[in-house]
Amino acid sequence: MTGGRPLRVGIVCPYSFDVPGGVQFHVRDLAESLIERGHEVSVLAPAADDTPVPPYLVAAGRAVPVHYNGSVARMTFGPVTAGRVRRWLAAGQFDVLHLHEPVTPSLGMLALWIADGPVVATFHTSLVRSRPLQMAYPLVRQSLEKISLRIAVSEDARRTLVEHLGGDAVVIPNGVWVDTFAGAGTDSRWTGTPQAPTIAFLGRLDEPRKGLAVLLRAVGTVLEAYPGARVLVAGSGETGQEQARDVLGPRAGAVEFLGGVSEEDKARLLASVDVYCAPQTGGESFGIVLVEAMSAGTTVVASDLGAFSRVLEHGEAGVLFRNGDAADLGATLVRVLGDPQLRARVSAHASRVVRRYDWSAVTDQVLAVYEMAVAGGDAPVGEDPSSLRGARLIELRRGRA
Repeated sequence: MTGGRPLRVGIVCPYSFDVPGGVQFHVRDLAESLIERGHEVSVLAPAADDTPVPPYLVAAGRAVPVHYNGSVARMTFGPVTAGRVRRWLAAGQFDVLHLHEPVTPSLGMLALWIADGPVVATFHTSLVRSRPLQMAYPLVRQSLEKISLRIAVSEDARRTLVEHLGGDAVVIPNGVWVDTFAGAGTDSRWTGTPQAPTIAFLGRLDEPRKGLAVLLRAVGTVLEAYPGARVLVAGSGETGQEQARDVLGPRAGAVEFLGGVSEEDKARLLASVDVYCAPQTGGESFGIVLVEAMSAGTTVVASDLGAFSRVLEHGEAGVLFRNGDAADLGATLVRVLGDPQLRARVSAHASRVVRRYDWSAVTDQVLAVYEMAVAGGDAPVGEDPSSLRGARLIELRRGRA
């Protein structure tokens, strides 16, 4: 609340709700947490007109797939989309505008060009070197000055922002509904035994940086110690089963592909298995699924990426292995599966750590940023008179491409 009244909040998500991912889930959960507290929220995001979306979301049209940060992001851009942004801003009369990934060539960038007033921006991306960000910077350099306050979801995302775009940001982590995962309950399909433990992996199978190939190369070592072990792989993509056959041959049956799972099944899966494995090799700014697994009470084994190490408190709230080293992953999994006292100790520490990531705590921090932005700027958010010049610049550059 500001001055005793609810805020009118406009949130812009750059990525399509047709194929949801981490940023979309973050935006969804933040919107619902704010609404629960009595604020008025409207989310603008790419989505086809026939895509089922929550009532607070305004669909900005079908998106196109773009390769970005080792993944395939679905975004929308151009003059038609800009017109939708203008109409949404005019109708919303927002006290504060919250843009996610405003330098990604999608809705956030368009809204930053068009809007004038209290603007908050959240940066999710973590990259060591980024050609797309370097190319985008000349287009958004002046517009970045409109941002009242900046948020980064991790120290890694903050470092990317500072190194590529300048300026600084307050770190507010991604949020998780901790009690939802803590109370999910187990499912007999996915529970293991001391002789036949279960290991879970969640991620898009066709993105190499998610590390499924590293995990598959480690499975043989696990099966030597635990012939009945099962690896449960949840996520979309067509390449996983073929990879498993290539790597494991006749033992590929130890890897079970579940396909995409619902949010409810994801929580039950994480609560059921003995270990959650996060073998990602790069491009991770936070690691929300680690926090979800920690909330469910499951021991996490993860690559020693900087972002993962910080979430797992450098090995106190999870067990780390050398990034990309399948032999080390296999040995680590065998050690963790064979030491119930280690799992109990790590999981107990993790259950205390995760409370800082609960949406109750994260929303408090986001609202504090909103209140500072509103106090320092003129509301409601309106249209920047100079934005039409920016739109002409976009079209000129597109014409030269």
